[in-house]
Amino acid sequence: MSAPLEFALDTFGDVTVGSDGDKVSYAQVIRNVVDEAVLADSLGIDAFGIGEHHRQDFAVTAPEIVLAAIASRTERIKLSTAVTVLSSDDPVRVFERFATLDAVSRGRAEIILGRGSFTESFPLFGYDLGQYSELFEEKLDLLAQLLEEGPVTWQGQLRPGQLTDQHVYPKTESGRIRTWIGVGGSPESVIRAAAYRMPLMLAIIGGQPGRFAPYVDLYHRALAELKAETLPVGVHSPGTSPRPTSRPARSCGRTTGR
Repeated sequence: MSAPLEFALDTFGDVTVGSDGDKVSYAQVIRNVVDEAVLADSLGIDAFGIGEHHRQDFAVTAPEIVLAAIASRTERIKLSTAVTVLSSDDPVRVFERFATLDAVSRGRAEIILGRGSFTESFPLFGYDLGQYSELFEEKLDLLAQLLEEGPVTWQGQLRPGQLTDQHVYPKTESGRIRTWIGVGGSPESVIRAAAYRMPLMLAIIGGQPGRFAPYVDLYHRALAELKAETLPVGVHSPGTSPRPTSRPARSCGRTTGR
């Protein structure tokens, strides 16, 4: 019996050129993204993801706010980032923002964590790009504990301060925000996703999708060795949109089993 399959659309809020030949404004791109998600909801698309970038060619720098606007106009579609650049963010604030989104959307919030395919957020927020991997690993460890929604005692090497029996609010109604780890082709990242018992999202930016199959096998083997339950696997791949005023569409298939 095959596992259930979900179909999602992702966008980075790409700034494009309209049918009149003029560049679409940042404000209009964001409004278009909201309208597209509303349409996706009405068509039965399972999930809608918005990327985070801090550069001239993308309009969305605060995806949670755009997702909250979408939540107010939709009923059933799941709402996700694609991805949240955790390395240059604060895990406590990430949890707080998504727990708030989860509340206004009635449990439809999801997070996809990643180190990002671009690095402009590091200098913008004052982070050392030389600590690219260390920042992600440390902040992932803290966020994984925050997702349990209990008191957290934690101290890292790069994040200042210490948490001692600290609660973070708001708590979610379900007790857990589904959180994926985005992987671009690193076996270590695949094993990390399994170790944290988080669903795997494969970011296929280019090339043949078949070359990512070994990562799916590795993920399932790692979960089995950890005696962990089977978790969803997602695949993100680029596409194109027929609307000239819109952004390139990115499809995302997600299975709930093997």
